[in-house]
Amino acid sequence: MGEKPDSEGARAQALGADMIVSEADAWFMREVLPLEATLMLFLRQNWRNRAEIADLRQEVYMRVYEAALKEIPEQTKAFVLATARNLLIDRVRKESVIPFEIVTDLEALGIASEQAGPEHTIIARDALRRLTSALDRLPPRCREAVVLRKIEGLSRREIAHRMGIAEFTVNRHLTEGMRALADILYGELPERGRGK
Repeated sequence: MGEKPDSEGARAQALGADMIVSEADAWFMREVLPLEATLMLFLRQNWRNRAEIADLRQEVYMRVYEAALKEIPEQTKAFVLATARNLLIDRVRKESVIPFEIVTDLEALGIASEQAGPEHTIIARDALRRLTSALDRLPPRCREAVVLRKIEGLSRREIAHRMGIAEFTVNRHLTEGMRALADILYGELPERGRGK
């Protein structure tokens, strides 16, 4: 008689574990896998070694699934992207090497070198990459005016002199350039509700 309750308890535990696994499986298939394109875009934008992207995706999936076995997150997309971000931070910590071009880009911008943590490096790398990409998409004259004003710190009068145009034309280029930058940088995130 003493064995029967133990075996029933073991069966109940196994059944409970199976229910958790099947619930996690269903959640993973229903909510995580459809985010693969978003996850891959995030990984491509934030990790230089393209050969490692598929492995990183699998590592993210493994971490997300293991966490779901304990408790299924309420906000799947945020959880998946936070897991990916944390994985990249872990990888940067293990490498403990900042890529050379980041150092040169930051020096060119005159940013003081404080020992930022790996998470700051990833965030800074992403912001710099996005800004550079956005600037490259501007019309040439708008880009020149924005760079002279916002990066080199020239006055409108100095920009007009350097570009050989009138100050009101500089104002027009700056206005168009800044609007285009805002659209490029923030127009890609419709879920944030820019109109609020």
